[in-house]
Amino acid sequence: MPKYVYSFTEGNKDQKDLLGGKGANLGEMTGLGLPVPPGFTITTEACRYYMHHGENPAELAEQVSAAIAALEERFGRKLGGATEPLLVSVRSGAKFSMPGMMETVLNVGLNDESVHGLAAFANDERFAWDSYRRLIQMFGKTVLGIDGDLFASALDAKKAAVGATSDVDLTAEDLKALVDTFKAIVASETGQAFPQDPRAQVDAAVIAVFNSWNTERAVLYRRREKISDELGTAVNVQCMVFGNLGPDSGTGVAFTRNPATGQRGHYGDYLPNAQGEDVVAGIRNTLSLDDFEKIDKASHDTLLAIMSTLETHYRDLCDIEFTVERGQLWMLQTRVGKRTASAAFKIATQLVDEGLIDMDTALDRVTGEQLSNLMFPQFDAKAPKTRLTKAMAASPGAAVGAAVFDSPTAQAWAAEGKTVILVRRETNPDDLGGMIASAGILTARGGKTSHAAVVARGMGTTCVVGADALDVDPVARQFTVDGKVVKEGDVIAIDGTTGEVFLGQVPVVPSPVVQYLEEGLDKALAAVGDDGDAADLVMSVHRILTHADEVRRLKVRANADNAEDAARARRLGAQGIGLCRTEHQFLGDRRVLIERLILAREAEAKKSALDALLPLQRQDFIELFTAMDGLHSTVRLIDPPLHEFLPDLTTLSVRVATAEVQGGAAPEDLELLAAVERMHEANPMLGTRGVRLGLVVKGLFELQVQAIAEAAAQLIKEGKDPRPEVMVPLVGSYVELDLVREQAERIIAEVAEREGVTLQIPIGCMIELPRAALTADEIARAAEFFSFGTNDLTQTTWGFSRDDVEGKFFTEYIANGIFQVSPFESIDQRGVGQLVQIAVEKGRSTRPEIGLGVCGEHGGDPESIHFFNRAGLAYVSCSPFRVPIARLEAGRAAIEVEGSATA
Repeated sequence: MPKYVYSFTEGNKDQKDLLGGKGANLGEMTGLGLPVPPGFTITTEACRYYMHHGENPAELAEQVSAAIAALEERFGRKLGGATEPLLVSVRSGAKFSMPGMMETVLNVGLNDESVHGLAAFANDERFAWDSYRRLIQMFGKTVLGIDGDLFASALDAKKAAVGATSDVDLTAEDLKALVDTFKAIVASETGQAFPQDPRAQVDAAVIAVFNSWNTERAVLYRRREKISDELGTAVNVQCMVFGNLGPDSGTGVAFTRNPATGQRGHYGDYLPNAQGEDVVAGIRNTLSLDDFEKIDKASHDTLLAIMSTLETHYRDLCDIEFTVERGQLWMLQTRVGKRTASAAFKIATQLVDEGLIDMDTALDRVTGEQLSNLMFPQFDAKAPKTRLTKAMAASPGAAVGAAVFDSPTAQAWAAEGKTVILVRRETNPDDLGGMIASAGILTARGGKTSHAAVVARGMGTTCVVGADALDVDPVARQFTVDGKVVKEGDVIAIDGTTGEVFLGQVPVVPSPVVQYLEEGLDKALAAVGDDGDAADLVMSVHRILTHADEVRRLKVRANADNAEDAARARRLGAQGIGLCRTEHQFLGDRRVLIERLILAREAEAKKSALDALLPLQRQDFIELFTAMDGLHSTVRLIDPPLHEFLPDLTTLSVRVATAEVQGGAAPEDLELLAAVERMHEANPMLGTRGVRLGLVVKGLFELQVQAIAEAAAQLIKEGKDPRPEVMVPLVGSYVELDLVREQAERIIAEVAEREGVTLQIPIGCMIELPRAALTADEIARAAEFFSFGTNDLTQTTWGFSRDDVEGKFFTEYIANGIFQVSPFESIDQRGVGQLVQIAVEKGRSTRPEIGLGVCGEHGGDPESIHFFNRAGLAYVSCSPFRVPIARLEAGRAAIEVEGSATA
């Protein structure tokens, strides 16, 4: 019989696929002998069965009954019993952490009878009725689908009626009345009374957790984090311990290190006389762990000892949820904590220095996306600013944008191209869409472990929380602070490193990480001066990136079309140029020369255009090869279709027609129109471009090859070491490439003989058509290297016109799960990737030593880099800014392959 239920005593941290992250870690803590309230986990397999069949597996009910019976026997109490009732929480727990995205229900088992038993057992009537109202509120919203604002409004109305400023000020009688109000809301909204059967509550809560896997916010979060929809969630049913039993009880969230800065030490939030959801929801401002020590030193010290145990055991920053019930500390959850990009690098190197991990593990703990985040500018500390307030720094960065006060507005304005800061009293999971759309998040309430803080850190979004000086009015769409009114649309700036909030624009300065990458370690450290955090960050990035360079197999080149870009790429660590797009060198004043060359019918006119272009191209390459002296520079011969170098047909037709009406068009315009009409193509991206253009427009490719050869020859005679490579675009057959190769070799030989130098200029081609990939063994006879042009290969494999489809239906395709991410952003490994692998295998079968690289935009995408490493390519090429990211990911890909080989 399939096993769908596991006791916490049966699980461990290596079972996340089956038990989810929360269940696996509860099992691990139980095995370590830590104080964990007993419980059991319903597996992800049960969830997947439910998703596929619309009902639970037949065996599940019996297994849940047995697990509940075991808990009842252990404690001598019955679930929802009339005296000393056993109550449970029902929580989600997927393999990958999805904070706040799925559902939790606390105090399950309470009803009109057991609430009295709980009051007698706890000797606290107020606590019992507070727990019951929480159950109805959470169950109503989560399980029954009732608008949560109905309960929140009723709670606010009761507090106003009795003059209470906080939930904890409500008396037992107040809470009894509130329970009646909540039950009336349930009856009114559902047509049924609140369920009194404890087991029915458990079963309904389990189904609600399963269903929460596919809520809009959960799906949106998975899309952003690239988490598979097929994983499903586990469900954890755990005996309740209560933090709302009075001043000697409470609940909190803690991190073993600061997840925002990476600073060593303990970091967290505590709320006395509260339940766990109060901390995460951010509805009350929290106390620090230092304050917790003053309230309950014994529990505080026990917590710190457990945190040390967990960090040493997991060898990583741990995120911990705990409850104190009348002086007894209980651990409710642990997981490897989400952290900011800065903290990720610093914590990784700290753990190396402490002997907990090695440098390979440290490299694996950081990502290219995190390094990219560290390269963005920061606020200029010396610039004049108007500070509104200072609150808690939850996620670092510098964000400037228009203030907006709800998630739909944030999404709508962002879609219009506006940069926005989402301002809320506190965020909740339903705000996720707006949080993703915003450059920064600012909340008036909540602590460093509130929903806003945790989600923002996970996304790398700048965030400031707990700005209690702000009076946020979402109805009036404004906030007030110290008499200043900031309305929706007003520009504000938030500093996620200091917690400061400013009015208006604030100038930014380059990141110290960029200064290190471009100018070197010594200059970067000198620039940061006494800023210890910045110095630690620069050193951590340096150590990890240096290790990545030491272990990676893939070389990293840059896409650069001019000497300036090439020089910057080299400073950032590029090992050559993987793609020089020569068409960019024909923009501006030179465009007319290409137009003349293409349109010319007389040999003399063509020669005149070629003669004018040759010295210009030669100088381009002299500058480029000088910037990359000693490194390979792959020059792609001109690629774009004819229409990009000719007058627009419609504009020209209108001009001629207008002239005809006004007395006659000029002969040269009529001749030009006839030529443009003759060369017009219905689908130019699949027409006369690439190698076809070079074969049709005589002299064009020859001009470029001659300029490359002459530039190299001149530099060789100057004692330099140019290493150009000629790359032919859009090749579909061996014959096409062979024709161009013959011409190129002849020209290179002529230049070498004339200049008295030896020129070794490899000739290869791009693989960007499916036919080229499938016949790569033939093409390799004429190619010394392949460079995969994955942009066009993706277009021609999918049949997509990139310029058309991304703005038209990709959003719907992603929403419908056709793909999780645009295939132009991250390579389609099953389709386009398979063509790459075929071409690699076929190319090497003909020419074992063939050079292999990629120069499409995928060359800078972290996930794609890992694929190219597995596929056996020799290098990736990307934009200069992404070179450090590619270096890091190439290193991570190398240890990934090594780890899988030894596993």
